[in-house]
Amino acid sequence: MVSRDQRRRQLAREKYERQQQRRSADQRKAKRRNVIIASVVAVALAAGVTAYASTALAGNDQDSDRAAATPPPSKAPDPCGRPAKGTPSTKTWKKEPAMSLDTSASYSAKLATTCGTVELKLDAAKAPHTVNSFAFLAGRGYFDHSKCHRLVDQNIYVLQCGDPKGTGQGTPGYTIPDENLKDSRLKGGVYPAGTVAMANRYDGRSDKTRNSGGSQFFLVYQDSKLPPNYTPFGTVTGGMDVLKKIAKAGSTPDPQTGNTAPNATVVIDKATVKKS
Repeated sequence: MVSRDQRRRQLAREKYERQQQRRSADQRKAKRRNVIIASVVAVALAAGVTAYASTALAGNDQDSDRAAATPPPSKAPDPCGRPAKGTPSTKTWKKEPAMSLDTSASYSAKLATTCGTVELKLDAAKAPHTVNSFAFLAGRGYFDHSKCHRLVDQNIYVLQCGDPKGTGQGTPGYTIPDENLKDSRLKGGVYPAGTVAMANRYDGRSDKTRNSGGSQFFLVYQDSKLPPNYTPFGTVTGGMDVLKKIAKAGSTPDPQTGNTAPNATVVIDKATVKKS
């Protein structure tokens, strides 16, 4: 017969083993979250190269962007205004738009958001497919009234936008090729603050998942260690203070999408691209 003392030790041992199993499972989950990929899609923005402690930038990240043991932060006051009247786009296209870009010209973009205006300089010469697609979508109101659905404020520092569904799962119906991945600005595996880049579905392992960008893009508001897998196609020329304001408000894990949604109400009221 097992004595009371032996039974107590057995129960304690079993409890310890369960704790160790849970701890190991949490560590595995945290490691997966910190591997690079996010999103066209949850961003899209998650998979990638384990050498980088950051979140993937793809469009369908079903893992939380937080470590398992990190409790949800308390929400700061919303620093942004109300969205303009209108509904997000539901348009899709069967194939990448025909190239209509003048690669010798200069292009700029303006994102009029509920939090302020963000201005971009687009690099048509180095990322023609990406800029051509971005201009095409902006010209058809695809980005208008869409949420910036993902804010990553640990390990990497990006605001992800470009999905009218607001879930990280939306696409324009087509994909575009990766470009400009050897840009001299991406030194030491760092996307510097002010970089504008495309999210994609690259999983860090199979080349079949490359060339999978769509409409989702991210704005880097602080130097972020990321492998050069995401097409850099522009720089922020105005509104970095807007991005900092959004980041300061923090983010909260969304259990439905697995994203870390910004606490600020970030909606692109109107996106425009201008040739000069």
